[in-house]
Parts: sequence; structure tokens; C-alpha cells
Amino acid sequence: MAHEQLESYVVETPEQAMALLNPLRAEILSRLVEPASAAEVARGINEIPQRVNYHLKALEKVGLVRRVGSRQVRNLVEVLYLAIARTYVLSEGLNWANETVQQMKDQGALSHLVNTAERIKRDALLLMERSDQEQEIPSATLDTSIRLASAEQRSAFVEEYVSLVNQLVEKYQSKAKGQETYQVILAVYPKEGGEEA
Repeated sequence: MAHEQLESYVVETPEQAMALLNPLRAEILSRLVEPASAAEVARGINEIPQRVNYHLKALEKVGLVRRVGSRQVRNLVEVLYLAIARTYVLSEGLNWANETVQQMKDQGALSHLVNTAERIKRDALLLMERSDQEQEIPSATLDTSIRLASAEQRSAFVEEYVSLVNQLVEKYQSKAKGQETYQVILAVYPKEGGEEA
């Protein structure tokens, strides 16, 4: 099923910005890079479908997700949703003070970081249970540090980092049905005590 999705979307309205800053809504959006139902998203984030459905409707109302189809599951018709973009950038023209926009960006990114860390922990615990049953669980972790001289250099690094990962994903993404799906999560944040030699 092919559906158009932007690589990046500039958030221009306060309503969209506030929706993105809600950690659960940000988590739901991150799960909608492919069409999915409320029930599928709920299973993926360990939430109840009714709660996810409520937040999906709120995201749809502000234009961050859209309906892209439906399917019959037993006696129910499930609506499929898709995020309008893979990444989101808060516009500098939101008519808020620069400090407020920066604070929102920081808080939104940090909320998402906390949420992501919790998701990794939850997923890892489930995989460890499978591993205890003598199932082979292939996984990999990359942990590194980098010193960046300025905000401009940090921004350039993150942009290139995301671009290179997207190239890798496109290169290795399998179109075949029934293939195992792997979660790839990337994070960049200041290291405590990072100024030490």
C-alpha cells in the first residue's frame, strides 16, 4: 500500500506544536511511519486501544496524521492512520518568544527521549524473556560520544547523522512480506560531565 509521506514537516501552528509536545502523542506519531490502526499502535506501545484512538483523533484534528484506509478484522472495521511526515521541525515563526520556542523544543525532545528510553527498556525486557526460552534474539547497540564546538556544528552533525541513517534504511529496507522488522532508535543529547578532558 503506497501512501505519500513527507520526509520533514515544519510545524507552523501552536495547536500542532502542543500536540507534538505531548509525549504519548509524539510516541504514537513515531509509530505511524507506516499505515497502522489504533489497535496496532496500542500493542506496540503497551497502551489500551481506546486511549490511543483518542489521541489519534486529536492528532488528526490538528493535521499531523491522516486516514489512509481501513480493513476488516473479524467483525470490526479498523481505520488505518499515517503520520504526515517522518520528522517534525518547530517553526521559528510561531509568534512566540524565542526563549519559549527553544524551551518547547528542548522539553519536547527531552520528553521524547524519556519516552524512548522507557520503550527500549520495555522492549528489551520482553526480548530477554524470549531469550530465556532459548530463542536467538539478534540485536546491536552503538554508544559513543562526540565533542561539538558550537550550536551550528551540533545542528550540522544531527542533520548529517539523520541523513546517513535514512540512506542506510533505504538501502537495506526489505520490500518482501513476512520479513522480521527491527526497531532502530537514534538519540543525541548532552553528556553529564561532558566538558571534562
